[in-house]
Amino acid sequence: MKKPLEVPLALVALALMLGLASTALLLWSPNAQAAGDAAAAAARGAGVDSSWVFIGAALATGMSSLGAGWAVAKVGTAAVGALAEKPELFGRLLIFIGLAEGIAIYGLIVSILMLNRLG
Repeated sequence: MKKPLEVPLALVALALMLGLASTALLLWSPNAQAAGDAAAAAARGAGVDSSWVFIGAALATGMSSLGAGWAVAKVGTAAVGALAEKPELFGRLLIFIGLAEGIAIYGLIVSILMLNRLG
C-alpha cells in the first residue's frame, strides 16, 4: 500500500507567502487605485492592468521554483543512490539534476519577459 503524500511545512509556508504577496500586489498596486480614473485608463491604453502581470510573473517564478525543487529532490535522491553503487555515473547524474533545475530558470525567464512588456 502506498503511503499518502506528505507536504513539508516549508512548502506550505512558501505557497502561503506567494499567495499573500500576489494578493498585496493586486490590491495595493498604484494602477489598481487609478483604475477608476478614466483618463488614467486611457493613458494606459487597452492593455491589462499591470497588477495582473505582477501576479502572473510571481506565479511563473514561484510555481516553477516549487516544481524545480520537487524535481531536484526526487532526482537527487535517486542520483545519490545510484552514485553509491556506481561512482562512474557522476557526470550523467549531474546532467539530470541540471535538467531538473532548468525548470526554475524557464519560469524566471518567463516572468522577466512578462515584466518587460510593461515598460
